[in-house]
Amino acid sequence: MLLMLVPIASADFWEVTGDTMLHDPSITQEGNTWWAFGTGEVNQNGIRVLRSDDGSNWNATPVIFPEPLSWWSRYVPNHESNQWAPDVQYYNGRYWVYYSVSSFGSNNSLIGLTSTESINSGNWRDDGLVIRSTTSDNYNAIDGDLVIDENGEPWLSFGSYWSGIKLTKLDSNTMKPTGQIHSIAARPNVSDHAIEAPNITYKDGYYYLFVSFDHCCQGVDSDYKIAYGRSENITGPYYDKNGINMLNGGGTILDAGNNRWIGPGHQDVYNNNIIVRHAYDANNDGAPRLLINDLYWDSNGWPRY
Repeated sequence: MLLMLVPIASADFWEVTGDTMLHDPSITQEGNTWWAFGTGEVNQNGIRVLRSDDGSNWNATPVIFPEPLSWWSRYVPNHESNQWAPDVQYYNGRYWVYYSVSSFGSNNSLIGLTSTESINSGNWRDDGLVIRSTTSDNYNAIDGDLVIDENGEPWLSFGSYWSGIKLTKLDSNTMKPTGQIHSIAARPNVSDHAIEAPNITYKDGYYYLFVSFDHCCQGVDSDYKIAYGRSENITGPYYDKNGINMLNGGGTILDAGNNRWIGPGHQDVYNNNIIVRHAYDANNDGAPRLLINDLYWDSNGWPRY
């Protein structure tokens, strides 16, 4: 079932103002302050960070990584100056941010990690390399997303195109991989295997996997959309509402945009009641903007707006 974005007048669609230019958003709260992290601006260094004291009015703050870390180029010599697709989550007394270093269209990539006890402090620790991929791999190590399972243990989902979405167990002390890589979603019947940006959340006995289908980054020509499935086990199999395995291309569409907000995607679910993503603003030359909605669940446990 295709669910379009609700009108901006609805109370379920957060009215956001100020500086809301953000791509690949992830959101959290520290005290009463909201923080949104996203891909850095093109041809500029770092990870973009927005702050809001009320969830409505947003302002840009200094980027993380105003200068590139020297070790990135050892693994990805020709990486873009900006870092992509950060995921922020609080766990074991720290805010952890997984981020991607890559170049467009290549799977010579890495996921790095930085953390802090307080986002407001601006003191970010370099926690180094998490996982990497090379051109000999059949997956792409970008779009890392931290998920805490029902037992309080951390996992990392990641992946973009190639053979799809992966999942690996993390050590709760180092927050680095400690087990095998599982395959949990793919689009084998789509010519370019266009699936990326995984986000997993646990609720009432199920793990819900949200992904982005199709193509971002083309302004109003983008056809990005959000799809989902669920599983009783974090490692899968994940099935959509029609019972199709997400490894076989399954995925129920949650949001495919509307006439103003084109190509919504790279979603992040927060506290199981908020979903953020970017979309391209048809009223502003297709600029990427932060969108925030309340997230609801139907009587059968499926997500909806």
